Amino acid sequence: MKALIVIDYTKDFVDGSLPVGQPAIDLDDRIAAITQAYVEQGDFVVMAVDLHEESDPYHPESKLFPPHNIRGTEGRHLYGKLQTLYEQQSASIYWLDKTRYSAFAGTDLELRLRERGILQVHLIGVCTDICVLHTAVDAYNKGFAITVYKDAVASFNQAGHDWALGHFEESLGAAVWSAQDTILLHKK
Repeated sequence: MKALIVIDYTKDFVDGSLPVGQPAIDLDDRIAAITQAYVEQGDFVVMAVDLHEESDPYHPESKLFPPHNIRGTEGRHLYGKLQTLYEQQSASIYWLDKTRYSAFAGTDLELRLRERGILQVHLIGVCTDICVLHTAVDAYNKGFAITVYKDAVASFNQAGHDWALGHFEESLGAAVWSAQDTILLHKK
């Protein structure tokens, strides 16, 4: 069994208060298709979603980024087809609030994976060189095998995105696949 971790594919990160913009908008169909394939396969699917409190002076991101993914706002809703899929399949998807870049930092993600005997994590979402990267580094340090879908991640910064894809392979030993590979694998 493996886990799919969908990272921060929310309205605020796609086209809201801290938008990746068109590169993230272009992922809508792929993110939904990959997630659906994992749900149908019976794999553990996690929505790792950034959670911030309004005007939190203690959070380190408050000095780095404009307010985003504030509790109770529309910006925390999943973007596009993923929101619809989540509404239809929420019983099969684990919602994970995270308050740091990594989905492992301060959450029960590792416990949830270990209790299921999961040794592989597959990552999609935004931002390639921030939250996806930090989640991958923590997964590596915890001994999980990592797969990242190069055409199902995006960032504010193309150079950072490209660098992170290389780093996943060269420094973390991650497999870097395309969404088509995933969808075909799940149809077998």
